[in-house]
Parts: sequence; C-alpha cells; structure tokens
Amino acid sequence: MTENHSIEHSHANQDFNEKYTPGYDEKVQYEEEEDQSQEQRQEQSQEQNDGNGDLKRNLKARHLQMIAIGGTIGTGIFLSSGSAVADAGPAGALIAYIVVGIMVFFVVTSLGEMSAYLPVPGAFTTFGARFVDPALGFTLGWNYWLQWAISIPTEVVAAGIILQYWAPNLQSWIPALVFIVVLVAINLIGVRVYGELEYWFALIKVITCILFIFVGIFVDAGVAGGNKISFSNWKIDGAPFVGGALSVFTTCLSAFFSFGGTEMVGITAGESSNPRKAVPRAMSQVFWRILLFYILSVFIIGLCIPYNDPSLLDAAYGDLNDAVKVAPFTMIFQMANMPGADHAVNAVLLTSVLSAGNSCFYACTRTLMALGKEGRAPRIFGRVNRWGVPVYALAVTTVFACLAFLADIFGSANVFPWLINLTGLSALLTWMCISIIHLRFRQAYKAQGRDIKDLPYRAPLFPYGCYLAILLCLAVLVADIYYAATTTPFEPVNVVGVISKSSLTVVNF
Repeated sequence: MTENHSIEHSHANQDFNEKYTPGYDEKVQYEEEEDQSQEQRQEQSQEQNDGNGDLKRNLKARHLQMIAIGGTIGTGIFLSSGSAVADAGPAGALIAYIVVGIMVFFVVTSLGEMSAYLPVPGAFTTFGARFVDPALGFTLGWNYWLQWAISIPTEVVAAGIILQYWAPNLQSWIPALVFIVVLVAINLIGVRVYGELEYWFALIKVITCILFIFVGIFVDAGVAGGNKISFSNWKIDGAPFVGGALSVFTTCLSAFFSFGGTEMVGITAGESSNPRKAVPRAMSQVFWRILLFYILSVFIIGLCIPYNDPSLLDAAYGDLNDAVKVAPFTMIFQMANMPGADHAVNAVLLTSVLSAGNSCFYACTRTLMALGKEGRAPRIFGRVNRWGVPVYALAVTTVFACLAFLADIFGSANVFPWLINLTGLSALLTWMCISIIHLRFRQAYKAQGRDIKDLPYRAPLFPYGCYLAILLCLAVLVADIYYAATTTPFEPVNVVGVISKSSLTVVNF
C-alpha cells in the first residue's frame, strides 16, 4: 500500500509540473519577489509584450480591483432586486442575498487562489482540464463561451430598449448595429482599452450604489423626503417573511442572477501585468463588494418600499422602458425629492449594459482562444495578432452578437426569454465546478510537498468554504428546477431552458 501511494504521489508530482505554465508563450515569468522594483517590472512587461502572437499583460492593478469591485454590477441589482423583496419579504430577501453572497464569496476566493498562482487566460476551464479531467475542461470551456456569446444579444437588445426610453420611435436594429460595431472596435484595439473602459464603467456603478445606500438611509430616517419610515415596512401584514422558507429558497434563484459574472476577475488575471500582487488585492475587495453593493442595497429596498408595492414586480418583469420609471433605485431617489431620477437611473443602466456587453466579448474571445490553444476547439481560434487580440475568436463571437437583430424581426419580448433560459444554468454549473476544481488543485499542490504558505493568495476557510459553496450551488439548482416547474402561469420556455442547458452540459462532458 505504501508503494502504491508513493507511485501515485510521484505521478501527481509529474502531472502537476508538466502541466504548469505561467501563461501562453510568455517570454518571461511575472514577478516572484515582493521587493522587485517598478523599473524591473516595467522592463519585464515590455520584454514580454515584444513578441507577436501573444496576449499582452497590459491590465494594471487598478483595473483588476475595479473590475472585482463593480465590474459585475448590472441590471439585476438595479431592476430585479426589488422582486426578491416582493416574493420573500424584506427579511426573506435579505437572507436569500446573504446565502448567495456567501456562496459567491467562497467561489471567487477559490478562483482567486488558483488564478494568482496560475494566471492563464482560460482560468477555470484550463484548471478543470489540468486538475480534474480534460472532459471537464472541454465542457466548462464551451458552456462558458456559449453562456457569454448568447448574453451579448441580450445586452445589445437591452441597450436599444434603454435608448427607446428617450427616443420611443427608434428602431431596435439601429442601436444594436451601433453597439456591436463599437464593442467589436473596443476589443480589436487591445486589452488595455477594455480595462480602462471597465474601470470607468464600474466606477459609475459603484458611485451610484453608494449614493443609493446613503439616500436610502436618509429617506428611511426621515432626513430626506420628510417621512420617517424606520422598520415600519417590516411590520405590515405578511412581513417580514412572505411565503415562509420556501419563498426564501426560490428567491435565492433571483439573487443568484444578480451576482452573475463575478468569476470574470479570474480570466482577467491572464492579462494582468503583475497577477501575483494584483489578484490578491482584487480578492480582498470581494467581501466588501458583496456586503455593500448587494446585501445593503436589498436591505435599503426592504426598508423603504413595502413588499406588496406592485412596482417591485413591474420593475423586474415588465417592459424595460416602464421598469425604469418604477425601479427601486428610481423610486427611492424620487422619495428623496431628487428630480430626474428616472433619467439618471436610465443612464446608469445604459452604462451597465455597455459594460456587460464589453465583458461578454472579452470573456468569449479569451475562453475560445484558450480552447483553441489547448486543442479543445479548432486551432485557428487560438491565434492572436501582434496587438494581443484573438481576432478569429472575436469574429465568431461577433456572429453570435448579430443575433440581436432577431429582436427587430420577432420582437424583444419573444427573444429575451429564450436567450436568458439557454444561459440560465451555465453560470451556476461553472461556480460549482470552480469549487470542485479548487479541491483538486490543493490536492495536487500538496502532493508535491509544497507549502501552502507559498501561495500568492490563500482562499479563506478551505476546504469548508468549497464544500459549503457546492452545497449552496446544488440548492440553487434545485430551486431553479422547482421554480421552472411550478411557476404560475406555467411557462414551457422556463422548463425547456432548464432541460436544454442541463442536457447540453451532459452531452459536452
């Protein structure tokens, strides 16, 4: 038995060492020493970027930190968060967001530990193939690419609808074409432009959320608006819990969609100029982002707006133009007597969908490029031009983006549900797999006799955080299936979305 264990240990060492590379075709390794000077880092980065056909490590620490803090704040928190309060009550919604926030925290910190040590563009898709099975890497990669590729049309269509708030007669294909051209141009220029735009887009969203929280506190205390609310909305009939534990359980599903895209920081690590320092710094912001921009926002909504206010559901499920007028953020700004709140929120929504579309293009191209380089997709998709742009992967992604034009043919209301349901489970399965991969990563790392203290970043509460994240992911998956089957009125598109995505994942594997 000892001999077998020794052989297994040796194989683990060999497998880990053979598969470990700090990046694709890099000329030099990123910084290992904490005391290395800024000049040395710049020289190393320049040397690394001189070769044609390689990704460029041009993302700075501030880019990664802002992407981690606010890059994934989107329409989910601005519009759909109110539905959680309506469905589960103010306390139920708060618990649902805390539960999902815990799951997201452990998933992202697990990814952060692996990405800081192995900063490759494929991130968890590459990790899945290395530490679990090549089939898992293939499945994760194609599922993740499809998830973001299908999300591009939804974001482009949403941008057109948002513009129709100011120009009602505007045809949807016009802004769709403009936004696709702009996003493709951004991604053709290079990763530094992507990082810079995401920095400013995220900053706008962060400022909006912080302003919302302070205004909400003032409204609740009666400082703004002149009407002290306190916890009165928690004491009306049916509150603070609506529908009991079952409603809290199903509300976790809507909370989950609000957190979508939080794994993006793991992909950006592959193009960070100094991932061993930038990724740990970005990970340190994750807890505060979840607390401030998600949990506190839902708490403020539950304080200021009664759960039985019909506008909470109208903002989540109604037409996007009408939703802006009754969005929780708009209502609370209006309660504080702030003029033009609907236009301000609409403008923030526009920056959010542009940011999301930009991130969709980035995630798609880098994921498909990684699949091409690793032989899990046609090799041509792995090619990168001299500016560090995977142009062939970008071309295929652009074709999918053109699906937005279907909105003008069939109508936005028909296109949206099918696109969203096709991507519904992909993010959840990705998060669950990240935790599983992290467990295997630690096993491989220990098999070499390496010290955990040498990792650039260590995920907290390992392995219990991974186990908890996996259990919570499974719980949300059950909630998704239950919600799709019991929604009244029954919508076949919801069930088809769950079944088709589950079947696609199994077929890919």
